[in-house]
Amino acid sequence: MEFWFTEKQTERFGITMKIKRTLHTEKTDFQQLDMVETEEFGNMLLLDGMVMTTEKDEFVYHEMVTHVPLFTHPNPKHVLVVGGGDGGAIREILKHPSVEKATLVDIDGKVIEYSKTYLPTIACALEDERVDVKVADGFMHIAQSANEYDVIMVDSTEPVGPAAKLFERGFYEGISKALKEDGIFVAQTDNPWFHQELVSNVYKDVKEIFPITRLYTANIPTYPSGMWTFTIGSKKHDPLAVEATRFHDVQTKYYTPDIHRAAFVLPKFVQDLLK
Repeated sequence: MEFWFTEKQTERFGITMKIKRTLHTEKTDFQQLDMVETEEFGNMLLLDGMVMTTEKDEFVYHEMVTHVPLFTHPNPKHVLVVGGGDGGAIREILKHPSVEKATLVDIDGKVIEYSKTYLPTIACALEDERVDVKVADGFMHIAQSANEYDVIMVDSTEPVGPAAKLFERGFYEGISKALKEDGIFVAQTDNPWFHQELVSNVYKDVKEIFPITRLYTANIPTYPSGMWTFTIGSKKHDPLAVEATRFHDVQTKYYTPDIHRAAFVLPKFVQDLLK
């Protein structure tokens, strides 16, 4: 008997894929967590029935949420990831030789635990000595931080449940205070096909707080619509003004210096969302 998983991404649209077997299922203190092995995308993490990451296409998201801000900042030493319990962002961050410490704050320790077990190629850097893993509320962690981080990445789930407050203006104001004077922040901000209001509102909120605010995109097959946005806010450094000499060799599968620049070239309908 075949088993197919379907994520209903809107009331009229979804994505479906064939499942080999269920690896783990659990109702944590915060969300429904499922690890499954798929025919096409390898092992896959689901939270509340939504695809968070898969072994096959995870590199796109994790490279784009990290390398764009890290190459924009001239000397990132202390980096914070809010969310990101699968560890993929941490893996990419540590490819930058300037990074001395990477702090990960995820509210759900079960995501971290089972990512280590079932997504080892993604979570492989969580035990590195430069990494400080905290099982805590990222919103509260930001509220209690000041002038501490060079780069902050918000690697959150969809804006529902415990992650909803990570899409609010007050959170972005807290991030600005937690960053150093030339700090940079980036957040995943969903897709511009089904969540246009969210993309627009987050961009406008961030723009009122950070003097340099831009939106960029990446193509991620298992995410709703396949087109994903990231909003970057910077106090000083423009991601479109990075000198070519700044790019050093990192081992990637999606990100390149050309992709860095091209990601900010937006279709007209996305440009219109930012007005």
